[in-house]
Amino acid sequence: MASASIVSCSQFSQCRRLLGAVDERQQVAVLRVGSLGVSGGRLERGRSVVAAAKGKKEKGTTSAKDFFAPTLTEAKKVVEVPVEVKTVVEVDRVEVSSDLKWVQSAWRKLVRSLASLPLAIAELAVIAGLSAAGTVITQGERPAWYFENFPDSNPVLGFLSWQWVLGLGLDHVYTSPIYLGLLVMLAGSLMACTSTTQLPIVKVARRWSFLTTAKAFSKLQISDSLPRARLSDLGTMLSGHGYQVFARGGALYAFKGLPGRLAPIGVHAALLLIMAGGTLSAACSLRGTVMVPQGLDFRIGDALGSGFLGPAASVLDSRVQVKKFFIDYRENGSVGQFHSDLSVISPEDFPFSSKTISVNDPMRFGGVTMYQTDWGISAVQLRVDNSEPYNLAMAALQKGDNKLFGTFLPLGDQGSAEGKGISILARDLQTVVFYDQEGNFVGVRRPGSKKAIEVDKVSIVVDDLIGSTGLELKADPGVPVVYAGFGGLMLTTIISYLSHSQVWALQDGAWLVVGGKSNRAKLDFERELNELLDLVPEVKSQEPVESPLPQ
Repeated sequence: MASASIVSCSQFSQCRRLLGAVDERQQVAVLRVGSLGVSGGRLERGRSVVAAAKGKKEKGTTSAKDFFAPTLTEAKKVVEVPVEVKTVVEVDRVEVSSDLKWVQSAWRKLVRSLASLPLAIAELAVIAGLSAAGTVITQGERPAWYFENFPDSNPVLGFLSWQWVLGLGLDHVYTSPIYLGLLVMLAGSLMACTSTTQLPIVKVARRWSFLTTAKAFSKLQISDSLPRARLSDLGTMLSGHGYQVFARGGALYAFKGLPGRLAPIGVHAALLLIMAGGTLSAACSLRGTVMVPQGLDFRIGDALGSGFLGPAASVLDSRVQVKKFFIDYRENGSVGQFHSDLSVISPEDFPFSSKTISVNDPMRFGGVTMYQTDWGISAVQLRVDNSEPYNLAMAALQKGDNKLFGTFLPLGDQGSAEGKGISILARDLQTVVFYDQEGNFVGVRRPGSKKAIEVDKVSIVVDDLIGSTGLELKADPGVPVVYAGFGGLMLTTIISYLSHSQVWALQDGAWLVVGGKSNRAKLDFERELNELLDLVPEVKSQEPVESPLPQ
């Protein structure tokens, strides 16, 4: 096994381990060296170039002497550097593959393409358009619903038929491959922009940079020179106004508002968090709807199902009991609010929690959210000819905003072929309408009024209308991620408006040369800096010469 030496150069700030060398004119070059004696060196393009005094040449390799021969004479002309051999290390091979170079080049081109601002804007525009379509077009319905509402004979907007809706996946926009693929592309654009633009800007902003010549100050946004002023006094003033001050020799550098430079990275991170939460919701969320009559219960798992990152088994096995469903009505008889009194019962029949929910006021339990979304009438409770109360089931005759529920009370023999009876209708929980067996209107009664109505010689008392509550259950692990992303987005957007201000100063004899710049609120920055310069005390013992700034 060959070996190589570690050299220490008195005139170089860093020393390199001589593991080998690669000829840039060849695709692959391998160097195996013996003990190297180094006679001189120079700094070329940021690399330490050394000249080898001896080396062993093997078949298929290039000796150190031959490889560095063109450099040896030139290096001696540049400078003779005393060196000291410190350690000896084992070396295997140093190779640079052309395939690796091709992969690196292709990766850089891909990153530059993704970081393109027009591409990111186009991605956002398409995502916004698809999101708008998902908002306008009802999602997740059966194909028959789209056949009815987007017919070929009368397309919506003149072109949007069920073929377009189902063919483009507009019935499930947020889980379609196109939408999710665009989210991945936008995430890639954000990460590429962060790595190629934002991170380098932050690195430059954090770097302490000192100006060492008065001429350099004339290129700044604002520059001035103070006679009979000291650098230390200016540093004290800047520090008192929130600047971080650094000094080296007769030069000073100060800055404040660095979070304003970091905020764009936070904005990108927040957007990535929002998209990650949205993707998580699309892939792992569980949804279900259920219509439950008052007094009955249902198992959460039956309505919701189960899936990856879903609720715990104990939550899915729990039952939800609908203790009561009722509607608040306004004075004009219109509906004010829907309420459902719910109670969650454990598999062991222990009550977990209870809450009366309403529209926009859901109940949350174990990662499951229960929303009030619909209502209905499941039965009417009657007493016929002073009988005991009994429930007569009602069916929905009309759906939508103008709901209508009805049932039929047979008369005579139930097995009769005539099938005559009393029709009972209700549009809400306040009134019940009766029609005789001929279809003629008889009258209206309020539930619980205890006032009988006679229809076809039958006395009927309406004790109650039993409502049904329509609940939507949702378990979405992406919601907390999305909320965190939006919170971070609002915070970082506000922080991004902070100005990043920088001030430089140079003590040039009795004169103090000062300059600065800011990325935002430039007029305010100039006013602030001028006010600070006015506060710098004058040292009267020194006699200033002509200002060092170019006139």
